[in-house]
Amino acid sequence: MTQSEKQPDMRLRIQAAMRAAFPQAEDRVARFYAMQEYHLGWRDEQLVASESDPGKLIRPQLVLLACQAAGGDPALAMPLAAGIQLLHDFTLIHDDIEDDSDMRRGRPTLWHLWGLAQGINAGDGMFVIAHLAIHQLSDLGVPAERVLPILRRFDEVILHVCEGQFLDISFEGNLGISTEDYLAMIGRKTAILIDGSAALGAMVAGADAATVAALSTFGRSLGLAFQIEDDILGIWGAPELTGKPRAADLYRRKVSLPIVHALRHAADAATLAEIYQQPDPDDAAVERVLAILDQAGSRAYCAELAAEHHHAALAALESLGRSEVAAVQAARDQIRAIAESLLGRQA
Repeated sequence: MTQSEKQPDMRLRIQAAMRAAFPQAEDRVARFYAMQEYHLGWRDEQLVASESDPGKLIRPQLVLLACQAAGGDPALAMPLAAGIQLLHDFTLIHDDIEDDSDMRRGRPTLWHLWGLAQGINAGDGMFVIAHLAIHQLSDLGVPAERVLPILRRFDEVILHVCEGQFLDISFEGNLGISTEDYLAMIGRKTAILIDGSAALGAMVAGADAATVAALSTFGRSLGLAFQIEDDILGIWGAPELTGKPRAADLYRRKVSLPIVHALRHAADAATLAEIYQQPDPDDAAVERVLAILDQAGSRAYCAELAAEHHHAALAALESLGRSEVAAVQAARDQIRAIAESLLGRQA
């Protein structure tokens, strides 16, 4: 990307592409799309147009940067970037329903405001709009023989995400899952979408199989590192930086990677399991869990595993080598900078 296309402007361009994916709606169905726009932060609870921080938009940014890193024109990948973010938001709408969550990003969830049936239907609609966004690749001149494999891989990504959600729901309250089980779940639910963002961006550029594979490996490894870091922050993150209460995941009895590790390695694993079977652990119980995690070295284990996946991501990126084309190398440098900013993050 050029200097004028740095993050704030890039995020605005991604949002513009997302808006462009929505159809023109007649009045009787306008509310259907307005509810989706509420979830995206484009409308308030009265469905009046409003503005909110779109977040980092890391996944669609990786689409654009991967396209450029593979020698393509990132402008051609903008519909795909929009589709990837809309796909991510579709999963969040349904996640909120499946998790019985009434708040997201400090606002009531879509289904909490308008009911379960409308929430499911709105999520389904965003799923379709994500696909319609990708069809716009053809309008920008991306050859049909390139668009069809992109759509196929996009659908494969969605299926893996659904597999991950199946595992996540299945694992709820299950204190017997292994580290391998847990990594298989986050590999599908979280890492696959970052994997797909990088690989699909390269596919828009018409990259060869080796380049697509390298960026896919980069994305998957980065996604695993990202989620493991998130698990660390969910327990030990500073509230003033994360915006969440101290040890939030412990009060929720979330079976994240530190808990999975401690249940296998802590001397007092039985007490940990007993506390996690309580409906509402109090402050004393949470402090006891923190002590058990400390004794088991669970935080250090997770940090080391995150670092390993982070290293694997950077190694995959480095396998592309250095390019003599300034724009290509600049994109690869920006991808590396994004990856490095996520290791050891505090929020």
